[in-house]
Amino acid sequence: MEKKLVYTGKTKNVYALENGNYLLQFKDDCTGKDGVFDPGENSVGLTIDGVGDVNLRMSIYFFEKINAAGIKTHYVSADLNNTTMEVLPAKVFGKGLEVICRHKAVGSFYRRYRDYVKEGDDLPAYVETTFKNDELGDPLVTKDGLIVLGVMTAEQYDEIKDMTQKITQIVADEMKARGLVLYDIKFEFGYDAQGKVMLIDEVASGNMRVYKDGQYVDPMTLSALFFAAK
Repeated sequence: MEKKLVYTGKTKNVYALENGNYLLQFKDDCTGKDGVFDPGENSVGLTIDGVGDVNLRMSIYFFEKINAAGIKTHYVSADLNNTTMEVLPAKVFGKGLEVICRHKAVGSFYRRYRDYVKEGDDLPAYVETTFKNDELGDPLVTKDGLIVLGVMTAEQYDEIKDMTQKITQIVADEMKARGLVLYDIKFEFGYDAQGKVMLIDEVASGNMRVYKDGQYVDPMTLSALFFAAK
């Protein structure tokens, strides 16, 4: 099938397919700073051989679980030999929005609110949204802000929040079954031609913070532990 490059991203390239769907090509680049991986960073900080492959493997695993739970995603199929995933067309909210769900106070949440929490404190599936904008450092935006700016409706926000918490619990339960603890995870959502909200992008080790016995687990180690424990 013919494909046409339409977007070059930090961790994936996007191609348009003849059938109206899109193809995501997973790369070995990760977000981070000074050579250290950080899912909350807004620029490529390092390249890890094979991370594209394991991110795709984990995405396939979770998209199939999420679809089976009746939650709409853009996932159609995947080709591990070419590190690609076929997805349904979806429009992003605004110029790109990230949705983070936090079970523990770490990373940027702790840096912002450390006057009120201790690092590692439990959080009740706390959801926050940030605009994808490297120059502005991915600024936080509230529900009211998203509505006032015309990025989404109140109903769409509520649906995204509900979906985010449900998907996060699916991931957290899978991690717990392997002796791992999910601290936080980052998602992206879009909507189809009918305005239906769906989970897009990926669900991979590079988008989450996971700990084992109180110690942070890097993405490649996490992927190895995750699939070894199946």
